[in-house]
Amino acid sequence: MVMSGLQIYNANPVFGGRSGWHFWPFFLLGGWLAGGRHWHFAAMWLFALNLLWYGIYILVTQRWQHRYIGSNDLKALQTARNPKRRIYAWHRLVYTSIIPILLLAILTGLGMYKPAQFHWIVEVFGGWFPLRVVHFATVPLVFVFAIAHSLLALKAGGERLINSMFWDRML
Repeated sequence: MVMSGLQIYNANPVFGGRSGWHFWPFFLLGGWLAGGRHWHFAAMWLFALNLLWYGIYILVTQRWQHRYIGSNDLKALQTARNPKRRIYAWHRLVYTSIIPILLLAILTGLGMYKPAQFHWIVEVFGGWFPLRVVHFATVPLVFVFAIAHSLLALKAGGERLINSMFWDRML
């Protein structure tokens, strides 16, 4: 999705207009604006349906009670002396923060995809340009999430999982 999104961006960059900064063709997917849009929207449907399925799964199984941040986690961040407990609380905080970011990416994407049908989305963000900026800003936020999530997982003992998957079999 990122590569096709950059292809769309190159057609009319958010920052600097048509004379703005462009990404190198190596990082692009689609070959031109329409091709980039086709790839982007195809991936968007997979992304949105996957997120919908995950949301239904979390609600039906009630796993949301254990995966997302709660008042006990906020309390642990302030007072806990156990470092593992603090790591798990930070992990849940980061894990919870991705939900509004992903929903914002989908909402702003829908507003750009069908601005006539979803004109209220464009209006909520104050127009077309702010809508594009917010949509574009969700990508680095997802990358920040992925890095924070991975580092916290390694601190919580993820190196044992990685070793068991790759290195223990080779020995």
